[in-house]
Amino acid sequence: MRPLDEDDGAAFKALRLTAIAESPTAIWPTAEEEAARTPDAVRARIAQTASQAVFGAFHGAELVGIAGLRRETLAQVAHKASVWGVFVHPAWRKEGIARQLFMRIRAQAVEMGVLQIHLSVNAENHRAKNLYELLGFQAFGLEPRCMRVGVTFYDEVHMCLRLG
Repeated sequence: MRPLDEDDGAAFKALRLTAIAESPTAIWPTAEEEAARTPDAVRARIAQTASQAVFGAFHGAELVGIAGLRRETLAQVAHKASVWGVFVHPAWRKEGIARQLFMRIRAQAVEMGVLQIHLSVNAENHRAKNLYELLGFQAFGLEPRCMRVGVTFYDEVHMCLRLG
């Protein structure tokens, strides 16, 4: 488990495409949109900065899980950060990888001075919602019709974890 760097761009993109194929109602870009990202755009997306970190879980050299944290940069909302892009390859689920990724996300948030972490999850994704609740996240709202896949709309639950 470590922060991703520019050398991980191709593996990150491949795992994101797997995520979209496996869970199209959990990931916002379409496969076409994700596939169209240039290598430079992917490297920028995973580059660690003062306001962002993307972590990867590896089995040997294989990237099997990802999760990103993006902090708000404006002063009045800099106490918040959002989790994005959480995915564990189906072959590696139920191994505690998502929980480990969240422990890294939480530690990174504390290091950045973040006081609360936000995330959104498809209201029908009960497995993910249950994990987030076990990790201490609390629901604070529902966004109806947040995502549309084909002709079907999906609601998202907004959740928050207070750190301080």
